[in-house]
Amino acid sequence: MNTGRYIFSQITDFLPKRKFERIMSSRIKNQVTDPTLGWQLSYWNQLLVLMFGRLDGCRSLRELTDIAMAHKEKSFHLGFGKYGVNRSILSKCNSYRDWHVFEEFAYHMINMAQRTRIGREFCIEGKFYAFDSSTIDLCMSIFKWANFRSTKSGIKLHTQLDIVTQIPKMVHITEACTHDVNAMDIIEYEPQAGYIFDRGYWDLSRLYHINQVNAFFVIREKRQPEYAVETCVDIESNSNVLKDESVRFIGERNAKNYPNRIRRIVAYIPDLDRTFTFYTNNFILSSEQVVFLYKNRWQVELFFKWIKQHLRVTTFWGQSENAVRIQIYVAICTYCLIAIVEHEMKIGRNIYEVMRIIGSSLLVKGDMKDLFFPVEDEPAPIANC
Repeated sequence: MNTGRYIFSQITDFLPKRKFERIMSSRIKNQVTDPTLGWQLSYWNQLLVLMFGRLDGCRSLRELTDIAMAHKEKSFHLGFGKYGVNRSILSKCNSYRDWHVFEEFAYHMINMAQRTRIGREFCIEGKFYAFDSSTIDLCMSIFKWANFRSTKSGIKLHTQLDIVTQIPKMVHITEACTHDVNAMDIIEYEPQAGYIFDRGYWDLSRLYHINQVNAFFVIREKRQPEYAVETCVDIESNSNVLKDESVRFIGERNAKNYPNRIRRIVAYIPDLDRTFTFYTNNFILSSEQVVFLYKNRWQVELFFKWIKQHLRVTTFWGQSENAVRIQIYVAICTYCLIAIVEHEMKIGRNIYEVMRIIGSSLLVKGDMKDLFFPVEDEPAPIANC
């Protein structure tokens, strides 16, 4: 029973602490110089404090430390250490500690969440990834290292999201001026896997590379390239798919960049009352399944929206690049942790609802199962009914 433990402590039990300790041990073994190791707040304490702030929705470092110091007597039981959380020390930890430690742990959490939720039901069998980016605007007078435009600074999150498990496979942070197409070079393409892109990633030479590694892609049309139709598939009259063709590009540049045949699908989307054109090198899936996969690309947009609004990634608790990177990777760890908790406890709700309930109950004592599976009291019998 967990009736005497805080909800936050029960959540952190799902964290692989031994893996984090091995990461720290390898740094010591490799003699990595780190003057912050002897500080009052350890790496593990710092991770838990930042995760607490993300779950609680703190908007500033002052708000986080004020809440932590107000509950100083609970600090040890929450995993923050014996002496509470000092604002100055936490600020220095965010500024000077190596962000690679949190990056390595974040990718371990990603793999752990992937393995945990791999059995999640999806109507199409296979691996499917949605790839997109999101720009986070920063104040130019404060974040001078993240130059973007003449009037503002910014960074860009390039994310490869697993559509089936709803867990990010890869998160890459670059300057905001980096073009989306260039980020396609960092993807480690898996054979037989599918990659869904928006039209901002229209680059036929890079798409042809996906075809060569025996993977497939789905992308929206851009600039109406010239093509010659080779074959057509008959479409049922009641289908929203208008055309399903096998084509070849006839423009000199496009034909050179993508010399093979490619599938062109035109579909009407009733929800948007618009017609969209998609290209794919997959000739096995039905045209309806291809359109369905592109619709699921919206999951990566929801991921960006959710992580910005609910994990406060747009409000940073530090001004240095090191602090920003640490907080982004801690946000990824928090997202994966909630996904693991939802699956292991068989809650049966989406990650957003679980986050909302847990975020308002961090300092409550009791069994976490009661938050999601409340025990209904039986009505008292009425005498002389």
